[in-house]
Amino acid sequence: MALTKKPVTGMKDILPEEMQIRDYVISVIKETYGKFGFTSIETPCVENIANLTNKQGGDNEKLIFKILKRGEKLNVEAATTEEEVVDGGLRYDLTVPLVRFYSNNSAQLPMPFKALQMGNVWRADRPQRGRYRQFMQCDIDILGEPSNLAEIELILATTTTISRLGFKNFRIRINDRRILKAMAAYAGFAEESYESVFITLDKMDKIGIEGVKAELLENGFGEEQCDKYLALFTEIENSADGVECLMERLGEYLDGEVMNSFREILSSVRAVQADTFELVFDPTLVRGMSYYTGTIFEIAMPEFGGSCGGGGRYDKMVGKFTGQDVPACGFSIGFERIVLLLMESGFKVPAQPARVAYLIEKGVAGEELCKVIAQAQAARQEGRQVLVARMNKNKKFQKEQLQKEGYEEFVEFYKDPLKQ
Repeated sequence: MALTKKPVTGMKDILPEEMQIRDYVISVIKETYGKFGFTSIETPCVENIANLTNKQGGDNEKLIFKILKRGEKLNVEAATTEEEVVDGGLRYDLTVPLVRFYSNNSAQLPMPFKALQMGNVWRADRPQRGRYRQFMQCDIDILGEPSNLAEIELILATTTTISRLGFKNFRIRINDRRILKAMAAYAGFAEESYESVFITLDKMDKIGIEGVKAELLENGFGEEQCDKYLALFTEIENSADGVECLMERLGEYLDGEVMNSFREILSSVRAVQADTFELVFDPTLVRGMSYYTGTIFEIAMPEFGGSCGGGGRYDKMVGKFTGQDVPACGFSIGFERIVLLLMESGFKVPAQPARVAYLIEKGVAGEELCKVIAQAQAARQEGRQVLVARMNKNKKFQKEQLQKEGYEEFVEFYKDPLKQ
């Protein structure tokens, strides 16, 4: 039986042309985030299953690739529950590993700690355009900063990075989970029903306000509650200042300091933002993770037609590990979707070292081969990128393939000097 040469469903081989773009994007991300004071870290791809299933990851907890116990610890025949045979899982995001990392190493880290983490994550999801079962995530997080300075820095660092990659006309949608809860309380929804209401609200861009109302009614909520709730969104949309509108309307349901801090984030970012993006208050933004406690944000790109990243504040998550809460806020770039958009646009990596291919005829050997190698080394020391390879029988096709990888100059070496 022949072995399967295709990768597992939802995962992919990465060819050199894409890898060049990925490496370039990674270099831009690391350089830009470094200028904002973020420090690179790395965590294992496998986490304790208890950490991954602590009811903080929303629907992602249903998509975990679980790992069986090994050796004598694995006894499938005697097991009656999953917990008896599973003790680990592949990480589904980088936030849970980061919080565990911080909880374990905080004594050796500065306060606040600004972390940059890039790495593969795994979700047993349904593959589609821009979505895989194994994919790269890119997160920046600030732990130990309680003020809105964390949100301001995260938004500016992320938008600067995306702008440097050539994207324009994108939007940063911003909201706050406390605003969402205050709006639900104002409408008369019971606190235990908030998450159900938010799940329906999150569909607003797909089913519209009438669709949201119909689903809320179908879920058993009263019509008076629904009308009062949805009237808020209409009022915000029609007002000149949605934040001011909510401050007047919600009154006692929302702490004034929350709104003042939220307004300060908006004004601070807008005061220095580039013309490549727009910061927009969006009261329908929910974000699926239940660990968010405050500000939430999302990147909307017209080229993709959906989200290309997001994040928010999660002040209660470190306490799950240590028993003591630590303020935390993070922003994740949709790395795979950004690479996809760059490739679809025909993006070429700029300002790379000159690439030359030395193609050597099969008969070149011994002293003559040493001369070619020495010549290649000298060119590399001068800053050029030099590929040394044996010449194929179909030299034309070989050159065409190398050109796809960015090689524009070819030097051919033959056993017979007259051919050169």
